[in-house]
Amino acid sequence: MNTFGNNLRLTTFGESHGPAIGGVIDGFPPGFKIDFDSLYKEIAKRRPGGSKLATQRNESDSPEFLSGITPEGVTLGTPIGFIIRNSDTRSSDYSEVKDKYRPNHADFTYDFRYGIRDWRGGGRASARETANWVVAGALAQQWLESKDIKIRTLLSGAGQVSYVEKIKAMLAIYPHSLSDFTLPDEANILIEEEISKAKNDGDSIGGSVSCLISGLNAGVGNPVFDKLHSRLAFAMMSINAAKGFDYGIGFDAVEKKGSQVVDSFAAQDGRVETLSNFSGGIQGGISNGMPIYFTVYFKPTPTIMRELQTINKDGTLVALKMKGRHDPCVALRAVAVVKAMAALTIADFLL
Repeated sequence: MNTFGNNLRLTTFGESHGPAIGGVIDGFPPGFKIDFDSLYKEIAKRRPGGSKLATQRNESDSPEFLSGITPEGVTLGTPIGFIIRNSDTRSSDYSEVKDKYRPNHADFTYDFRYGIRDWRGGGRASARETANWVVAGALAQQWLESKDIKIRTLLSGAGQVSYVEKIKAMLAIYPHSLSDFTLPDEANILIEEEISKAKNDGDSIGGSVSCLISGLNAGVGNPVFDKLHSRLAFAMMSINAAKGFDYGIGFDAVEKKGSQVVDSFAAQDGRVETLSNFSGGIQGGISNGMPIYFTVYFKPTPTIMRELQTINKDGTLVALKMKGRHDPCVALRAVAVVKAMAALTIADFLL
């Protein structure tokens, strides 16, 4: 499927090395004034070439809006169409995989699903596609912020360095310590060193992105098959290289006793809150008014600068040695993508 959402729908198109990628956003509220400076800053957080630790493919990722917005930047309520032109493609870097399948990549499965694939940069299997998501998500974020709903994301781990457990423990026990949703400089340095080492070794590593949503009132979501956390999981697991999702204390709950994770109710300033937040702001698939937090886990980038054994289209064993520009850690640029998909999910519910 190429469409995400029910009430706020994003339909995307384009391949990694085609002339452009783009999308159509349908259902965005009319009469909303867009802050384009803020929009472009948000988009820049994902763009390739923006960090020495990411791929050096250098794209501006500047969207051209074609419809749905007045010259003054006010939404019309009609479909918002946009394109992002590809300007720094090097398709020859991928000639090695024209007839070979990269291990752990979508080359093999796309070929067998469609009987054909765009081998240039991975086609639509490339994370290049997520630039579309960030454009739509950045618009959704602005609309949510006008309703005092804020979404924050951070790179919480890479390789052997992880701060996920510390972040989850803090948000569970001190649920209103929202200003502390950052990592100290020394932690960021250790994470960067881990990524840099993998890059210098011609290898890749996995990573984790943590997200915090604050300001969402109780009552958002549905019971049974359309739970808030299941929709968030669906959105996050749609991101390239995502391998796991947990919300609240998540997987740590397996090792806990019920008495250790009780979120007792209390009345605070005329509203119902919980004294702790092990539930992660969601109970029974519906928001309870407490901050929502979750973590997305990403695998190592499958394309690495080392010789690997694989097969070609004929099933013959062959050697594969890639060249070109690739992310040593997908999670680094996924920080902006997680934020965008969270925004689209929450906005879709509220609309």
